[in-house]
Amino acid sequence: MSGQLPGSMGALRRQGIIILTYVLAALELTCLFMQFSILPYLSRTLGLDSVVFGYVQTTFGVLQLLGGPVFGRFADQYGARAALSLSFVAASTLYLLLVASCSPALPGVFLLFASRIPAALMHTLPAAQMVITDLTAPAERPAALGRLGLCFGIGVIFGSLLGGTLNTTYGIQCPAIVALVVTLLGAVLSFTCVPVTTKEAGVQSAHQGGTKASVFDLKAITRLLLLPNVLPVFLVKVISGFPSGVFMVMFSIISMDFFQLEAAQAGYLMSFFGVLQMVIQGLVIGRLSTHFPEEALLRSSVLVFAVVGLGMALMSNVLHFCFLMPGLVFSFCALNVVTDSMLTKAVSASDTGTMLGLSASVHPLTRTVGPTLGGLLYRSYGVAIFGQVQLMVNLLVLLVLWRKPLSQKKDKAQ
Repeated sequence: MSGQLPGSMGALRRQGIIILTYVLAALELTCLFMQFSILPYLSRTLGLDSVVFGYVQTTFGVLQLLGGPVFGRFADQYGARAALSLSFVAASTLYLLLVASCSPALPGVFLLFASRIPAALMHTLPAAQMVITDLTAPAERPAALGRLGLCFGIGVIFGSLLGGTLNTTYGIQCPAIVALVVTLLGAVLSFTCVPVTTKEAGVQSAHQGGTKASVFDLKAITRLLLLPNVLPVFLVKVISGFPSGVFMVMFSIISMDFFQLEAAQAGYLMSFFGVLQMVIQGLVIGRLSTHFPEEALLRSSVLVFAVVGLGMALMSNVLHFCFLMPGLVFSFCALNVVTDSMLTKAVSASDTGTMLGLSASVHPLTRTVGPTLGGLLYRSYGVAIFGQVQLMVNLLVLLVLWRKPLSQKKDKAQ
């Protein structure tokens, strides 16, 4: 079973590693949202218009999309220590280039685009998910993965607040410098405190005894994706969450144009979003997973997505959106936690990192096509179109799930 521990690791040691993994994930996500909070201001300082700023965002999304599955295979083959260390070193490189791009004496626009390149290897959250998956039993996995929502919420709240405060008080370079120092600390902690591997002894022996395929082996990645118990769950994850994902990519523009919010007000709204995510994913989803089957939770997330989509199609001010946010956050959290749990159970223990890397590529996919597609829809049809598309897509997904329930077989892919 993938939930069993490596033979040399006791329960106390396991718990310490899990807690450290949560801390590392929270640190990395806080730095990431600090970066997101200063990028618009840095782009304006460098004289970039909204189109070029969109290219910067798209570059980040494309590189994360391409790097996710490859990073997952790297984590499977070389272990948790190498994966987390690599991710933090890549993040440190990104923030170092970002600091340099703030200097008037250097080519800022070139360095800003260059700072996107390390994003291909910045996958701390999938690496953390792999560690949690390896060190928890299948029955405990949804709750354990759900607690990573606390880390995400901490990142949203403290990253956004710190980024804005440090930028206003000490200048635009300060958040990037702080993020550089924190990610270097994360790299040191990963290299010194995380075990070489969190896989079972049998899985480790299989990796060492067999022929080690390249981390760039696209056939192996495709083979996993096309497994009968994997592809339907993966498609539900992509299709159901895509409309609301596009809306969230466009949210900074919608908050200014449609809701008429000031920067500080938009920050408070995002902090509210982060608090909801912490509570729902960290506390609610784990409890629900002990009382209801995963497929029931998946259907409920799709149903709530559809209901929220109807509300978004009818909303006219920010107060309406505040009432819709709990449902939106619940759907996001339930969809991500349940599908990640189902996908890791559908593959062998030696492939959990690759599977989580594939799963983590869904969000970069949205960030890649979201700015262009979302901008076109918003300009042509207004905010209501996002709710209408979300309603129709999720009603269709719900119909498919009722007519063709997802397989609940426990057999692992060989």
